[in-house]
Amino acid sequence: MSLDVSPALLDQAERGEVDEAAFVDCVRTSLPYAWEMISSLVAQLKVDGGEFADNQTPPPDEQARGQLLRALASDAIRGALQRHFGVRLAFQNCHRVAVFPLDASADERLARFTSVRAQLLNQSPELRDC
Repeated sequence: MSLDVSPALLDQAERGEVDEAAFVDCVRTSLPYAWEMISSLVAQLKVDGGEFADNQTPPPDEQARGQLLRALASDAIRGALQRHFGVRLAFQNCHRVAVFPLDASADERLARFTSVRAQLLNQSPELRDC
């Protein structure tokens, strides 16, 4: 799953200066499933409050799953999304995306969510090949 990079954005990268808002827009249009997932979780966190918001529903198909993997496995994409939305992102398996507030109040919950124990407890046979 690659990003659909416009010639103008590629030109910026070749010159050495990339507008992050343009990069974020490229991610939004290239990875719409991932964008919508993260956007909806950010909205849920803002409306419901709490320590975090997460998705536990597997993606509808492999293309959607690939978008999540692409968005969250790339340090550049993940970092840009975190800065854009003002959250910290966490990821388990191939679909469990979570958003956490930036403030320190969520540090302990984020540490639990990203722990080895949590990863092991979030396994299931249905997710073996994801």
